[in-house]
Parts: sequence; C-alpha cells; structure tokens
Amino acid sequence: MESRKETSRLVLLALLTGLAIVLHYVEALIPMPYVMPGAKLGLANVVALYVVLEQGAAGALTVSALRTVIGSLISGTFLSVTFILSFVGAMLSTAVMGAVHALGRGGLSVTGLSIAGATTHNMGQLLAAAYIVRQAGVFFYLPYLLLFALPTGFFVGLVVSKLPRLVKRARDA
Repeated sequence: MESRKETSRLVLLALLTGLAIVLHYVEALIPMPYVMPGAKLGLANVVALYVVLEQGAAGALTVSALRTVIGSLISGTFLSVTFILSFVGAMLSTAVMGAVHALGRGGLSVTGLSIAGATTHNMGQLLAAAYIVRQAGVFFYLPYLLLFALPTGFFVGLVVSKLPRLVKRARDA
C-alpha cells in the first residue's frame, strides 16, 4: 500500500511539473520585458508554491528544477545566462518558501509566502548576475524588480490560496 501511495505522489509531481513547464512557456510569450526588462508574472511559481504547501520543499524543489531545465531546453536557452538567472532564482525562492513554511507553520499567509518567494527570486537572480559580471552595481536594479515582485507575488499567493478549494471540488465532482 505504501508503494501505491508513493507512486501516486510521484505521478502528481510529474503532472504538476508538466503544468509548471506549460506555464513557464506561456509566460515567455507575454511581452513583459518591454515593460520592465527581467520582470515576469511568475505564473510557474503558482505550482511551486502549491507543491510547497501540499508536499513540502523537497517536492517543490524538484518541480522547480525540472521546470527551469526543461523550459530552457524547449526555449533554447539551456546553460545560457538567462537559464542561470532563472534556475538560481527559482531554486532560492522555492527553498525559502519551503523553509519559511516548514519553520513557521501558519505564521505567514500563503500570500506572504508568495511575496517572500518573489522577492527572494529577484535577489537570487541579482546575486547570480553580480557573480557572472563581477559587478555589485546590478543591485541598483533591485528596487525596480521589487516594484513587480510585490504585486506579482501577491497575485500568485492569491491564486494558490484558492487552489485547495478548487482541487477538492474537482475531486468531489
């Protein structure tokens, strides 16, 4: 019986990874860079945060890693600077959301977790960029990125806070 439960968990993670890859691809089609270079809506983070809440950080880190690797292979950016920034940001933000959720059970709302993830994602990207270009001046870009991280993190958190009810309703139907 334990084997069946583990198989079900892995199948769910695989499906959620597929959904995250689709959202990653769809988001790449949205012309946000014209508004703010480097800014994105964070649609795939809906899946990462949902997995943090439902299965913990380990599953969410797996989904985030696979999403960034496979998404970059699809878009042709694998091992480019874009991939590195995306991968570092995704892994750091997912790890922070997982740690904050595990350590502070109920202490931070889903929206708060999401905003923490969005801001950490930007900081991770800037840390990676500073390392790549060997220049700390990239951190002057942080306030502009945070202007997008706060509302997009709020939006992602709001969506994820509604998901458990929608999932339950779908299971009961």
